[in-house]
Amino acid sequence: MRIGFIGMGRMGRGIAGNILAAGHDVVVYNRTREKTAELAAKGARVAATAAGAAEGREVVITMLPDDRVIAAVASEIVDALPKGAIHVAMGTHGVEAVERLTETHAARERILVTAPVLGRPDLAESGQLAIVAAGPAEAVRKCDPLFEAAGRRTFHAGPEPKAATAIKLANNFVLGCAIEAMAEAFALTRQCNVAPEDFYTVLTEALFAAPAYKLYGRIIVDEAYDAVGFTAELGLKDANLILAAGDLKHVPLPSLNVFRDRLIGAVAHGDGDRDWAVLGREQSRASGME
Repeated sequence: MRIGFIGMGRMGRGIAGNILAAGHDVVVYNRTREKTAELAAKGARVAATAAGAAEGREVVITMLPDDRVIAAVASEIVDALPKGAIHVAMGTHGVEAVERLTETHAARERILVTAPVLGRPDLAESGQLAIVAAGPAEAVRKCDPLFEAAGRRTFHAGPEPKAATAIKLANNFVLGCAIEAMAEAFALTRQCNVAPEDFYTVLTEALFAAPAYKLYGRIIVDEAYDAVGFTAELGLKDANLILAAGDLKHVPLPSLNVFRDRLIGAVAHGDGDRDWAVLGREQSRASGME
């Protein structure tokens, strides 16, 4: 297929690289052109503008950091896309922003599919992401080969693009609260002179033998907060999107307030660019250990 790809951050480069490797005709664009060099060396063409990455494309994929950026980019690409073409939004965005994008695309006879991903940059690089896709069924089916190239499994979430957005936000909500709960538990056991490694073994082998607990528990044990997969700053952005979704749909989310406040503290302490597991350090500060 003729694919445009906009957004060459850590996740975008991995996803676009796997789609290119699957044999698709890929044009890439990034505001900082240097970030397109890796894909250009592998055979992708580089567009000078976002609109240029959409012209003549069957599908244009965006992997962008926030609602403000995707709104600006969408205003550039929607008319550049051929009528009936598909815009796949793979970033994490707000429910309200996706509702607006859905209306804008439909009014111009273009199609919006949302396909937020679950996983860190290493999984994007290896093509092992989980992808949650939502939008008109025929459009999602057309994009399935792209999702197969980029991920290990695609979860279909129905015809409304906001459904996949809601699932991604809810997923990050649960994961963020799990990290916060682990941070508190590690602080408590450390204050009782328990070696972090001992508690980690019980947590991940007896109580929660799940990849997320093993991954983020290990980061907290090793205090490896500079091995960044997802920053505290981005975690705070998502926490705010989750809060906005709760407000929009009148859903109380009391656990979110604790998670969000701890992220605010981490950012205030200068840890915004570290992995969001740095909540472990933030809890240690609150417990008098730092």
